[in-house]
Amino acid sequence: MRTLVLNAGYEPLSVVSFKRAVVLVLAGKATVLADTGEPIRSPGSLHRHGVTLSTPSVILLVRYVRAPRRRAVAVSRRGVLRRDGQRCAYCRGHAATVDHVLPRSRGGADTWENLVACCLRCNGIKGNRTPDELGWRLQVRPHAPAGPVWALRGAEAVDPLWEEFLGVAA
Repeated sequence: MRTLVLNAGYEPLSVVSFKRAVVLVLAGKATVLADTGEPIRSPGSLHRHGVTLSTPSVILLVRYVRAPRRRAVAVSRRGVLRRDGQRCAYCRGHAATVDHVLPRSRGGADTWENLVACCLRCNGIKGNRTPDELGWRLQVRPHAPAGPVWALRGAEAVDPLWEEFLGVAA
């Protein structure tokens, strides 16, 4: 389970394991804003001296921590697949790889605007050609991703409980 960490200004900082979140809460460095409802029990919780609390989904740091301002999201294969929803930019089938719209051999760069998610079949057919040469049309417009979710480390998938807090920061 993953936990969204917000600074005192409600800006998203990172995503951490629920164990790290519990340590921050128990140390008094964070408060729980949302939880999953699933209980966490200490070994003694079946008796009198144990502690039981809910698994945190979103925590708020007590002290203000400046949110890092990244100029741009780094280009990666995983990021391109995530941006395009694991769908091929040509046939909308399941994408397993990425493709350069303008092939690298023709000067195409590794940029967000030149990379798209692609299925193996379309990638093999396209080869060293451009979509125009094949009469193909891109189903998506490749672009650099932006927004609070893309600035978060470890946020491959957004928990539905986080959406309210990510909307506050947007």
